[in-house]
Amino acid sequence: MSGRRAPALLLLMLLLALSAPASAQLRLEMDEGGASAPFALPAGARLLADQPYGADARQRYDVYLPRNAAQAPVIFMVHGGAWRSGDKANARVVQNKVGRWTARGIIVVSVNYRLLPGASVATQAADVAAALAAAQAQAASWGGDRGKFVLMGHSAGAHLVALLASAPPPAGVTPWLGAVALDSAAMDLPALMARRHFPLYDRAFGGDAEDWRKLSPVARLRPGAAPLLAVCSSRRQDACAQADAYAAQAHTLGVRVQVLPQNLSHLEINATLGQPGPYTDAVETFLAGLDAAFATRP
Repeated sequence: MSGRRAPALLLLMLLLALSAPASAQLRLEMDEGGASAPFALPAGARLLADQPYGADARQRYDVYLPRNAAQAPVIFMVHGGAWRSGDKANARVVQNKVGRWTARGIIVVSVNYRLLPGASVATQAADVAAALAAAQAQAASWGGDRGKFVLMGHSAGAHLVALLASAPPPAGVTPWLGAVALDSAAMDLPALMARRHFPLYDRAFGGDAEDWRKLSPVARLRPGAAPLLAVCSSRRQDACAQADAYAAQAHTLGVRVQVLPQNLSHLEINATLGQPGPYTDAVETFLAGLDAAFATRP
């Protein structure tokens, strides 16, 4: 190798190495950014779009109804997007889930919430709780059962769901059966913020250690919390370690938490759920363990 080419090659290798974390952060921030084109619903399914739960345009949820729903269980889905982007109608958020579960008589609700920088993470968590209360209040009119809700979220949405699920239900909310957190690396915020991390977490959680504790699902976890399934990508730094930290704290409190590592990317954890295969089967086994309604649907 010539003397001129060696420094150029070294610089190229350095740039490639430096670009990997930036690329990973970009994928996390934009994982569900933007609405998608409508997709075909299963036969007989219906969409009730943009149901309001507040005055802001972001305070809306979509409801996907199966044919002839009666006392149907409900999956309540919260999108990700680094707490600053994302949309309830994005295909990665809903398409495979709706296709799988409405065909089995399960209602799917997909939620929007206000975003950074206009709304803090604490405000976002309050939005999710308000959306849940509103959806439960309307469930009977859809043919659903307000007592058979399962919370589900991906990435930032998984953090918000875990934050809600780790404490007793807020006023106006009926206790849910359980929760599914899809690949959150923000279950133990003090531990996350104490080590090297993406700047997106600084934008979301700031620099106050007390705020980290208040917004940390591990710190908020209380005895009596509903069961939680923590799905984590084994390809991603911290996600499974954070899930394990939540499970360890849950064990000390007598709370049932299962960790489900998957050899899938952060985006695939969300987008492929609902496709036939062992991953979807494992999630459905957890759901069936919460209530027989998830196991006996047609």
